[in-house]
Amino acid sequence: MPKVIDPFMPEGPEIRRAADKVASVLVGRRIEEVGFGLASLKPFEKLLSGHTVTAVDTRGKAMLTRFDNDLTIYSHNQLYGRWYTVRRPRMPKTNRQLRVELCTATHKALLYSASDIAVLDDAGLSAHPFLARVGPDILDRSLTTSLIVDRLQAPQFRNRALGSLYLDQAFLAGNGNYLRSEILWAAGIEPSRKPASLTASERQVLAAETLKIAWRSYGSGGVTVTRRLASQLKAEGLSRSRYRFYVFGREDQPCRRCGSTIERRTMGSRNLFTCRVCQHHVSTGEQL
Repeated sequence: MPKVIDPFMPEGPEIRRAADKVASVLVGRRIEEVGFGLASLKPFEKLLSGHTVTAVDTRGKAMLTRFDNDLTIYSHNQLYGRWYTVRRPRMPKTNRQLRVELCTATHKALLYSASDIAVLDDAGLSAHPFLARVGPDILDRSLTTSLIVDRLQAPQFRNRALGSLYLDQAFLAGNGNYLRSEILWAAGIEPSRKPASLTASERQVLAAETLKIAWRSYGSGGVTVTRRLASQLKAEGLSRSRYRFYVFGREDQPCRRCGSTIERRTMGSRNLFTCRVCQHHVSTGEQL
């Protein structure tokens, strides 16, 4: 069976898992055939064929497939893009449009439906409008709580509402809508607050939960609750869609921490889910 990455709400963890699957069949292997579904990329088929993939990296929601001739395929799944890996000569059963086909002697990595694709050299990567503006990858192993705390205090970020900041790829690449709700809930912070209003302890907790929730989602395939809680809820008969999150998508359901009702509101033109009790805070005399 072809391996397909769940396209539901693709954020940093989903893109990184897709990159891992692609890397598992391409890295260190000679690419015997290259196919592009976009006419503008056709000239690169011959330039990439016969070369070896050296790495498959991510920058937030973008994937970078690197070749040994210093060319890189940049791809951004956006909402509908989907990667498959299959053993040759199989092909997935799908009506989607094939955009990228990378074939080794034994496997294929196939990207369907995406349209934001380019082949770039190092200078092109540095100048790419998306890559040039994004911040550190939320799943970069060199990203630490201290570095996140520093970014929270940076002039360009410190006076912005966290509910909006946690969607900004310039702050942390790969963060997204479900991670935003889950991280802010886990840290017990009201989304309308600004980093400048947080205490040093609150900033530390927020930074730690940012990494913890993102890495847990990556490791579990999109589940942000603890493994213990997931097992408990699954044993109670809940489906994955009902047990995977603490608050996201759980409007009018009880908070898993305090039992209060989860609320939904809009912030940054996206749905945001919170617990009024767990994320209540009084700062400098002002109730937020």
